Amino acid sequence: MKLSVKSFHAFMTVIAAIAITSAITISSISNVFAKVEGDTIILGSAISLTGKYATNGLHTQRGYDYAVKVINEKGGVTVDGKSYQLAVKYYDDESTPARGAQLAERLIRQDGVDYMLGPYSSGMTKAIAPVSEKFGVPMIEAEGASRSLFTQGYKYLFAVLSTAEQYMAMAIDLAAAKADDPSKVRVAMAFEGDPFSMDVRAGVINKIEQYGMKIVIDDQLPADLSDMSTTLTKVKVLHPDILIVSGHSRGAATAARQIGEMKINVDIIVMTNCESAKVHEKFPKASHGFLCPAQWVASLSKSDPVFGSAREWNDGFNAAYPSYTSIPYQSAQASAAVYVWKVAFETANSFDKDAVRDAIAATEMETFYGDIKFSDAGNNIAKPMFIRQIDANGSYNLIESADQMIYPRHVEY
Repeated sequence: MKLSVKSFHAFMTVIAAIAITSAITISSISNVFAKVEGDTIILGSAISLTGKYATNGLHTQRGYDYAVKVINEKGGVTVDGKSYQLAVKYYDDESTPARGAQLAERLIRQDGVDYMLGPYSSGMTKAIAPVSEKFGVPMIEAEGASRSLFTQGYKYLFAVLSTAEQYMAMAIDLAAAKADDPSKVRVAMAFEGDPFSMDVRAGVINKIEQYGMKIVIDDQLPADLSDMSTTLTKVKVLHPDILIVSGHSRGAATAARQIGEMKINVDIIVMTNCESAKVHEKFPKASHGFLCPAQWVASLSKSDPVFGSAREWNDGFNAAYPSYTSIPYQSAQASAAVYVWKVAFETANSFDKDAVRDAIAATEMETFYGDIKFSDAGNNIAKPMFIRQIDANGSYNLIESADQMIYPRHVEY
């Protein structure tokens, strides 16, 4: 049978319409079933398991995995009357932002992941956030504290931790409280050049200016975080009243080691990432008296129905990973991020990305990690920072006022 030209065009129009309809239908089905495999909800994360952030990347992964284990053992996630288990698909981002962005896109486009857990560090989060935003995939992150992450207008990025400018503010307050005249306090600083450390520095600078303190050293750590002897040589010559260091775990380990090797005594030494770098174990003498900002402490009087109290989470995590003598707060906040996913799925009672995203945005709850409430920008506005000091026994003691602090810090090398 021959078709007229007009009939042929009409026939092809119908075929095209069917094809488009089928594509839309297939796409819709794909979107529905990409979110779960059977009775398992798949979360995705590009995380640093090698490279300079590997130590904290492992702490983060363990926090995710522990939360998944506990949630699954306690019935999992209930959506529309059905119970689902959680699982996380990981790729190693090698501590490289470009690689992290590439792997985030792979998780979303090739693996069908519609729910993301963040990487470790602000720099890696900064690389991955535009990818999840582009595809409308919610990401709950626990390790990117840079304030600049929450000034970009992202709608799909949420962070359970406090932002970086708050990290060391209390340490400057403590130094001022110990001084007869705060304006006479002399400050030495050494920061990594990543977004997190630059935001920490900005918060420190703001506090220093409030008190009229004098900065005598303002250095940037080398990119590989392997040596800060140049800064410490200046410290020995200039005798500052307070030394501030921010360089993630590798930078903390380098600083503690070289402070010991060079026999540095400064009245106040403040350092990020003390616990995760295990400075209290590896450098017990040098680390005596270090002040260490923390997102979370096990003595916190907070709890939730899944993990129990802060102490119960701490003890359970330590039982799962007994190599720790002091639990890194990075692991605690990683578990909190997974818990927010559970609550969001159940609140939305749906796997629709946007419905779940809206449930995350509306989160307001108490957890073992502390209170969580997201601003319109996606950062947690309900939780403070804490500061602890390492004593002669290697224990971390919460410091809430200057009179609780070991001062001046002095070590007999």
